[in-house]
Amino acid sequence: MSYTFLETPIEYLKGVGPKRAEVLKKEAAVFNFHDLLTYYPFRYIDKSKLYLVKDIKSDAAYVQLQGEIREVQMIGGGRAKRMTAYLCDPSGRIELVWFKGFKWLKGKFKPGITYTVFGKPSVFNNKFNIAHPEVEEAENTQSTFNEKFQAVYSTTEKLKSIGLGSKGFNKIFRNLITSSKQNIPENLSRQIIDQYKFLSREESLREIHFPTSPNTLSKAQARLKFEELFFIQLKLLKQKYIRTQKVKGHKFPLVGNYFNRFYKEHLPFELTNDQKKVIKEIRGDLGKGTQMNRLLQGDVGSGKTLVALMSMLLALDNGFQACFMAPTEILANQHYDTFSRMLGGLGVKIQLLTGSSKANIRKEIHKELEEGSLEILIGTHALTEENVRFKKLGLVVIDEQHRFGVAQRAKLWKKNVIPPHVLVMTATPIPRTLAMTLYGDLDISVIRELPPGRKPIKTYHYYDTNRLKIFGFIRNEIKKGRQIYIVYPLIKESAKLDLNDLMDGYESIVREFPAPKYQISIVHGQMKTENKDYEMNTFVKGESQILVATTVIEVGVDVPNASVMLIENAERFGLSQLHQLRGRVGRGADQSYCLLISKHKLSNEARTRLQTMVETNDGFKIAEVDLKLRGPGEMEGTRQSGLVNLKLADLTRDEKILKAARQNAISVLELDPSLRNNHYQKMSNYLNFTNKHLKNWERIS
Repeated sequence: MSYTFLETPIEYLKGVGPKRAEVLKKEAAVFNFHDLLTYYPFRYIDKSKLYLVKDIKSDAAYVQLQGEIREVQMIGGGRAKRMTAYLCDPSGRIELVWFKGFKWLKGKFKPGITYTVFGKPSVFNNKFNIAHPEVEEAENTQSTFNEKFQAVYSTTEKLKSIGLGSKGFNKIFRNLITSSKQNIPENLSRQIIDQYKFLSREESLREIHFPTSPNTLSKAQARLKFEELFFIQLKLLKQKYIRTQKVKGHKFPLVGNYFNRFYKEHLPFELTNDQKKVIKEIRGDLGKGTQMNRLLQGDVGSGKTLVALMSMLLALDNGFQACFMAPTEILANQHYDTFSRMLGGLGVKIQLLTGSSKANIRKEIHKELEEGSLEILIGTHALTEENVRFKKLGLVVIDEQHRFGVAQRAKLWKKNVIPPHVLVMTATPIPRTLAMTLYGDLDISVIRELPPGRKPIKTYHYYDTNRLKIFGFIRNEIKKGRQIYIVYPLIKESAKLDLNDLMDGYESIVREFPAPKYQISIVHGQMKTENKDYEMNTFVKGESQILVATTVIEVGVDVPNASVMLIENAERFGLSQLHQLRGRVGRGADQSYCLLISKHKLSNEARTRLQTMVETNDGFKIAEVDLKLRGPGEMEGTRQSGLVNLKLADLTRDEKILKAARQNAISVLELDPSLRNNHYQKMSNYLNFTNKHLKNWERIS
């Protein structure tokens, strides 16, 4: 069976047409019949129960009633105009109200006819009423579709304006399901269907839009969730197979002078067991002759950068160049300074390239890169520019990789005929289910241990009425010679969000900590780069005791002497951001603190975020809570991946299904990596169908 039916443009569906199709494409990304079939409901309304008027309670979400409709009348005029009626059953009566659509409703209700009314009751003047109920003659409520459990679809104002509210979607789905009989190819093997007793794909799609019972709905959801996760895993693992089996990589057999001298003479501290384990994994990858594509996860301050540096030295030992790409100039500068200091005396030629690099420096860098005399290049996205050409690029390290787009990263990947090895790093711990879905084609290394001597950061939550006490604490820390970060969420005042803005905050801090006794720096995203760098360097050198900033200091700024991170309006920050900000302190041997200040009135979600921060320093636990609170689509980096836009599966609840899907995908590819066997023809056809419009550079992940 072919995919011709499912590829049919959506405008050809009865009830859609060209105008509706345009809006569906823009608002819902529905281009063809398959897109619409997989535009799943987000909840269901139970219409299986009939209520009596006397049984309605104030907490009832929706009710279905039957009776006669009487006393239809128009009331008021102008904007206050409305139509009212009463639904009467043997137990009493309830008012029905409409504020629009009078022309259509006029004369609709006939005496002596029993109607089925469905809607949400509300209380007005101590009496129940239902505004804009659904009304049908009782004898007409049965159709070829079982609608006891009615699907509710996500919609927008533009979709509603063309009649595609949830009820409108329901109508076009009837047309689609009716015409789709025997036109929906199966996409799973008979073995998988039998193993899990799955419904067929056609039956699952019918049931999810028009469930016949809660049990069959549950079966349809399980089948379609498995399918969604299975094909994500199959695609990722197939890419991994192609990369490991068919994409050649440079072989680095030597552990030579650079690596050994650094390890024996320049190592700043004893490596943790996790760091040793990860270096061993990377060395294993680099010796295989296939391209390495490894993700290094590590909590803030866990020593990922040192692992990256030692990996680059392995490239140098084997006669190759390496580059390190950071998301911001501040971070690139910091890495350049750190690497230059750590490699001092080893004779490694290292340079920095950013958007601010002068023309003469750029020219020199380009020349030395092409000659091969420049061995390590640190930089920002400037590294991806076309005129940056390496003689022999062997290893690419990408820091905070979620901040770069896929296309940007791919440009580095293509700087050699034989692609360089790739190490991508993130200090944003990723929950296991999300890592499997986002980075299933990568090998994953994790550093959980912190370097020896680091004390856990103590985190406290205060309300803004405690500010004087907090300022007293800050004075004591400054007396001990420590430095302080104070972070605000905004630069300019926002009446709408009622936040303390940065400039007001800065002025109040200056009043509280006056010169010349105290020196205060300020950094935000709207400053010129040179001003920002000057202020930041003043703080890094210890010439100012307090840095007032926005989240531009979230990633990578390393000041071991800073012991306090004070976050104003902490309720406005996401968990991941709070954890990243906290990681700016605790980098020295002294006890460090993170102080979260919020308003008294907090949403349940904000309270959970702040409580989580107080209770744990473990970034992986924090990431799990973040995933539960926000879902995968809102977590950092997931939008760029294009993979976590899940239509049905939920990574916080469907871990078992994900594991089963991944294991089945592994088993299939172990038996038939090219999916040419007849058993897997249906899977291969579906993959080809869904991949038609996708580009091929996700492999860098």
